[in-house]
Amino acid sequence: MQDSLTNKDPIVTMSLRPITLFTGQWADLPLAELLPKVKAMGYEGVELACWGDHFNVMRAVKERGYVESLWALLEKNGLGCWAISAHLVGQATCDRIDERHQAILPVHVWGDGQPEGVRQRAAEEMKLTAQAARKFFDAGKAIMAKHAKGSGKAVVNGFTGSSIWHAIYAFPPTTQEFWQKGFDDFATRWLPILAEFEKQDVYFALEVHPTEIAFDIATAQRALLAVKNHARFGFNYDPSHLGYQGVDYIKFIRTFAKQIHHVHMKDAWWGHGDGTVGVFGGHTDFCDARRAWDFRSVGRGDVRFEEVIAALSDIGYTGPLSVEWEDGRMDRFHGATESCAFVKRLAFPPSAVAFDAAFNRTKQKK
Repeated sequence: MQDSLTNKDPIVTMSLRPITLFTGQWADLPLAELLPKVKAMGYEGVELACWGDHFNVMRAVKERGYVESLWALLEKNGLGCWAISAHLVGQATCDRIDERHQAILPVHVWGDGQPEGVRQRAAEEMKLTAQAARKFFDAGKAIMAKHAKGSGKAVVNGFTGSSIWHAIYAFPPTTQEFWQKGFDDFATRWLPILAEFEKQDVYFALEVHPTEIAFDIATAQRALLAVKNHARFGFNYDPSHLGYQGVDYIKFIRTFAKQIHHVHMKDAWWGHGDGTVGVFGGHTDFCDARRAWDFRSVGRGDVRFEEVIAALSDIGYTGPLSVEWEDGRMDRFHGATESCAFVKRLAFPPSAVAFDAAFNRTKQKK
């Protein structure tokens, strides 16, 4: 484990930043079965994935009583929800579509599999996701009044995909004009989606990540410029995807203080393996011992989470700290339980006073 905090007893008080579990990696379990386990592992809520039976966008928009039924399940288990996530459909909005996408997309989005049709249907689904999020969070106001406020924003996390990720390495020789076409394509496809997010008073938080239009600080800045710093476009901060690339993940927080709408707590280690496989992964599977990097249970990798929490406090972030649990070497229930405890120990509430304020005699009790 990465520091001495790991060996101390967990602090179980509710934080100002709610500790949640992202359900995306648990979609093999029905939501009704998963939620009691989430509560038993110590979480205050969930970040609901828009796949499996966890959150169905079409049903949320069209079916009377559906979002209320989700809130009833959450309330039954004493859990809140501060964000939903649409990574899988979002990925198809800008990607070069191939057979891999069929496995992750709803049937009505995949359709006949013709790439441009898939991208356009994915874009329409993302607009519907903004509507579904608005309806869902409106329906849950009374229940959420019993939980930590968080940021007060309605947030949809997700991916955008990228038409230029395949050109990540500049050979054949690649020009800035070529790359700019990718950012222009992203803007063309996403500005209408963001208009719907604006209409619904919902924020989209891109998880900065390899294979997306933004995968480090430079590309995140360029993506913001492409959509003209749209007020509804920001980031789901996840340090695990930055650290192994060599990107300063603390600098990311301070650079995008106003655009971080949600936070994933996910760990990774890097500089491991046997020198056979580098940062590009060598077309190996996760947990291959030759790999230079891999995802780890939170607190067992190389991410400096104490610095992450301090930086988030500095920028005034009050939204969820959502554990996205991924560690192929560990039982997931064990790992998600220890990750929750780790984050609770580390996620100290920010100070409301200057630590030296009481030196001033006007502040002292007489």
